[in-house]
Amino acid sequence: MTEASRHRTRLVGLGLSALFVVLAGKAGYLALSPARPAAQYAGRETLEHPRADIVDRNGEMLATSVRVYSLVANPKQIWDPHEIATALAGVLPDIDIAELTARLSDQSRQFVWVKRSLTPRQREAVFNLGLEGLRFEEELSRSYPRGTLAGHILGFTNVDGVGGGGIEYSMNDRLAAGGEPVRLTIDNGVQAAVEAELASSAADEGFNGAAVILMEARTGEVRALASWPPFDPNRSAETPMDDPSRLNRATGAVYELGSVFKPLTVAAAIESGAIRPGDSFDVHDPIEMRGYTISDLHSIGMTADVTKIIAESSNIGTVHINEKLGPRRQQAFLERAGLMERAPVELAGSAAPILPEKFDDLTAATASYGHGIAVTPMAFLSAFAAFANGGERVPPTLVVDETRKPEPVRIMSALTADIVNAMMREAVLHGTGRNAEVAGYHVAGKTGTAEKPVPGGYDDGANISSFAAIFPYDSPQYALIVTLDDPKAGERGSVASQNAAPTAGRIIERVAPLLGLAPRFEDPRPAGDRYRSPTDERTSL
Repeated sequence: MTEASRHRTRLVGLGLSALFVVLAGKAGYLALSPARPAAQYAGRETLEHPRADIVDRNGEMLATSVRVYSLVANPKQIWDPHEIATALAGVLPDIDIAELTARLSDQSRQFVWVKRSLTPRQREAVFNLGLEGLRFEEELSRSYPRGTLAGHILGFTNVDGVGGGGIEYSMNDRLAAGGEPVRLTIDNGVQAAVEAELASSAADEGFNGAAVILMEARTGEVRALASWPPFDPNRSAETPMDDPSRLNRATGAVYELGSVFKPLTVAAAIESGAIRPGDSFDVHDPIEMRGYTISDLHSIGMTADVTKIIAESSNIGTVHINEKLGPRRQQAFLERAGLMERAPVELAGSAAPILPEKFDDLTAATASYGHGIAVTPMAFLSAFAAFANGGERVPPTLVVDETRKPEPVRIMSALTADIVNAMMREAVLHGTGRNAEVAGYHVAGKTGTAEKPVPGGYDDGANISSFAAIFPYDSPQYALIVTLDDPKAGERGSVASQNAAPTAGRIIERVAPLLGLAPRFEDPRPAGDRYRSPTDERTSL
């Protein structure tokens, strides 16, 4: 071998040695360094640690995590950022070319999100482009397989898998920890039936919004909660923040609910001894109070007993009853009923009530029939459900917890609840709630129609229509409220007796069998007769 050959051999050997040193150093660097900065995945659930599922009371799936692919880029490996961004925009139309070009031009970065949670078709389209500097990352993304069902209860997660509303937000830490599913108190079948009837009512009544809540009175467990318009958590990123579907009207909106308050006023007056069930009151002459006139929608005669005042929804009679009760005792009753504070339910955004600055004679009078005091449907139903639970109010809940031992608050005696229930049964049999009656299930309830407040007064062309009910009357177990925001006056009118009441009746007819309630076609307890004056004559509507 010549001297020149030996030199060439040495040079090649030194070059290979240097190459091996560089490769070994690079391998060591990669082994000791994270694949990407940890901050880039802050809060994002990983494939090894998925977010816990959410299921209904029977274990049926409502929210889960699914594997998806996201598109990322390494700007250091990209020769022409604008060309890459333009090509991607051809298959991913929502990409902003200028914005992505700027991010891909940042040579100080090695990791840039391009698009999260690609569909299989999008992934294939990007793959077929064959562009440099791109790769797919496998992730877990939140999925709601039933679409809008219980959407306002479930809420949603953001792109990093962090709860941004509903149960996903309020129980984020528990869900993020993984493990056993969070089990809700709702029943998918009951929830679906309620939402279907609410959608049907929306088509008929044309309202701006609505809320329905069905609660088991003894436990406070919410069996169904629906808000209109419906919300699809799968599309939360595409839904504008000011879209009306984002508002959960059952817990996040307050309303002056009108005459559904009257049974509470009567219960407070009977419980305190201020009146007796058979007492009669003048209901003929409107009440003048500090420049305001309180009158009835229609005349129900010269005098009426308490049952007729409830059944025919007399504002005049209710104010006379409340005068016997007095503002101090009225306010104390509302506090025990939980209507002076926000409903303690497991959803962020449970709205606080709007209360009178003080309970003087005028504000106490209007509050007795549900004006001048605004509460959420959830807060109201929690108080109203005491009529179906022997006079005790149980805090509402949306999450099954075997260790939960709610402490009921007694707001009236069982006897008072029974008396007022009989009056509300009369309202359904012969009064303003007749359109809510369901054969075999003996509904007891009360209508409420309240003009919507506007600056300087009330809009007599826009109403909040509600119907609150307990059923079955002869063995109360469930409480229901239907609240419709500004139903349009159609063939049946815009008052609660013509829209909220029939909606409630249709809901009860559909859900009662799903709740395991067998129909009974005999009514062993005549409504209201034992509390009625013998000279009373019923009026028809």
